[in-house]
Amino acid sequence: MHDRPTFSPFWHRVRVMRPRLRPHVQITRQHYRGQRWHVVHDPGNNQFYRLNPVAYECVGLLDGRRTVEEVWKLALTRHGDMAPTQNELIQLISQLYNSNLLAVDDAPDTEQLLRRGQDRRNKKIRAQAMSLMYFKIRLINPDRILTWLEPIFRPVLNRVGLVLWAALVLAALVAVIPHFEELASGVDDVVAPSNWLWLGAVFVVTKLIHETGHGLICKRFGGQVPELGFMMLVLFPAPYVDASAAWGFESKWRRIAVGAGGMIFELFVAAIAAFGWLATRDEGGGGSLISQICYNAMFTASVSTVIFNANPLMRFDGYYILSDLIEMPNLMQRSQNMLKHLAQVYIYRVKDATPPSYVRDEQVILVVYGLLAIAYRVFLFITITLYVMGKFFALGLFLAIWSTAVWFIVPIAGFVHWLATNPKLADHRTRAVFVSLLLLAAGAGLLGLVPWPDHRRGEGVISSAAKTGVFAGVDGFVTEVYKRPGDLVTQGEKILSATSPELDATISALEATLDEVIGFERRAIAENPSAAEIAAEKIRTLREQLASMRDKRERLIVRAPHDGVVVGRDPATLHGAFLKEGSEICTVVDPSSLRVTATLSQAEASWLFQLKREDFDVQMRLASNVPVVLEGDQVRVIEAAQRELPHAALSFAGGGTIATDQQDQSGRQAMRGQWELRIDPLIPTSDRAAWAGLPGERVHLRFTLPSKPLLTQWLDGLRKATQGKVDL
Repeated sequence: MHDRPTFSPFWHRVRVMRPRLRPHVQITRQHYRGQRWHVVHDPGNNQFYRLNPVAYECVGLLDGRRTVEEVWKLALTRHGDMAPTQNELIQLISQLYNSNLLAVDDAPDTEQLLRRGQDRRNKKIRAQAMSLMYFKIRLINPDRILTWLEPIFRPVLNRVGLVLWAALVLAALVAVIPHFEELASGVDDVVAPSNWLWLGAVFVVTKLIHETGHGLICKRFGGQVPELGFMMLVLFPAPYVDASAAWGFESKWRRIAVGAGGMIFELFVAAIAAFGWLATRDEGGGGSLISQICYNAMFTASVSTVIFNANPLMRFDGYYILSDLIEMPNLMQRSQNMLKHLAQVYIYRVKDATPPSYVRDEQVILVVYGLLAIAYRVFLFITITLYVMGKFFALGLFLAIWSTAVWFIVPIAGFVHWLATNPKLADHRTRAVFVSLLLLAAGAGLLGLVPWPDHRRGEGVISSAAKTGVFAGVDGFVTEVYKRPGDLVTQGEKILSATSPELDATISALEATLDEVIGFERRAIAENPSAAEIAAEKIRTLREQLASMRDKRERLIVRAPHDGVVVGRDPATLHGAFLKEGSEICTVVDPSSLRVTATLSQAEASWLFQLKREDFDVQMRLASNVPVVLEGDQVRVIEAAQRELPHAALSFAGGGTIATDQQDQSGRQAMRGQWELRIDPLIPTSDRAAWAGLPGERVHLRFTLPSKPLLTQWLDGLRKATQGKVDL
């Protein structure tokens, strides 16, 4: 058995009390990991509390006639070492009393009752303030609406309905998978500012359907849904319902069904939207409003559901489903308490510290989950803050300051208070303070003094040192296309052919005129020598004009200027089009002289001018062949920031990361100046075949700079993120 202090110095305050459960309290039996538990529920304020069998028996003995001490002595007699200690019984009574689940037959203290209600409200307000990135606003009680809807949906809220739902979702997946590339290319349109209004409207509607799913399934199993409102996710409204009545369900599968109900309903919407998108995507050239709305619904009802709602590291649906699957309620709180317990025992040597679980496999799960949740919280804090600061700097800065205070400063203050006042540290508080300062110094040294590899990332495209643009030589209509991007060509090989009726007519007229003048010259030689000389001069002029026109007609066949590979614009898209002289057709590059052309923003490029080439390394990975890593050799920087991108593949529209001017039709005019780098890859002979013929392919770059402390790297990243917005 684990050692627990039996007696409490505060026992005299409660031992003669005669509390009892309030008469309206409901109790449900549940099983977790083979053990029986009881859930105490107050329908009035929707408060829940779980009791193990021994605690439940103690609460049952509190009938308003027995004193607390009599109940404790009975528990000792019946359960021995398994009985609660005085401290544990005091804590149990206190928590039930503060949750308004326990009553005491003394004269009612109105002020105390009001203070308890006010304390609960203040606690809720503090919790809302500490969750500024996702605080809740209550609107209505939807129970009456859901009671009316539940009989309508009851025929499908069963196993048969689940099978039909799975068949529909599977059919939608099978239908859209052949169009995956088209789906992926549409993501840029979804996140475009012009689509934000429709995306927001579809998001709210799909999330309302999501929450309706929770509520309907909860009602289906007899639960109450007393609250509907909006949760402000990073100040963006998302509907929510209070389906916490499911916590009292005896069957864990019913609790899981309520937790998964929202995702089930939302994925149903995604499946219907998928079929709608397939049926309407070609209307209006593929850009119809209905098609875009269906795509928005697919995007929000599938991607957001899988990434956020199904994520068990956030207290959304996936978290509660995981808790019920592994039968570990209050997983988040208990994992944090487990980490605190380990710190108290192994760092501060606190005796008699009570762990949240004595079962070994539960302890392992709590530790792993707690560490993952902390890492994810830090990741979420950084990514959301930087994203919001990039869009709305003042709002992002406010969220960063508030979240830092709530997620980091407040816990640190709580730790300092524990360190200064906890009675278990009374005998060795000085040692505990010294250990804390030592850990702080070690952490500061690890972050501020120890060098860590400094990696910077970028994107580029494969280009050729020898490339030639191919242009139309003469006005004409394209009739034949012989080559497309990726095709090998030799010098003089046909790329496309065009015709020009006007040019043909001109040549025919010149040929007829020439024949006529030649006939006139022959007659004039015998009759009028001077007229023959004039005719001969005219014949020479006509032949020059005819040769020029025939040369133009020959240029209607566009040929490769040298050996290489066709890249860039697809000539096939020009079939039947009218090309004016000088119009761009494509580009021919020499695949034997490849290089990578990359861009860095002005904020990211400062190190290029501070370091010599031998001070940093470059590694490159093809987007289509990520496992293959190549080293970079020579790096040349164009000595001026440019807004024109070296390739459209680097822009948002081309799948890259650089925002371009919406007014620019070429897709290559960046919103801000970029520094252009040209890097020669060291391609082993065995890998040359993999790189040949790939100009225009996107490449991921990683630059490894001299090692620096992490704190220096983070401050440098913050300075770059806020560059031009605030002085740091």
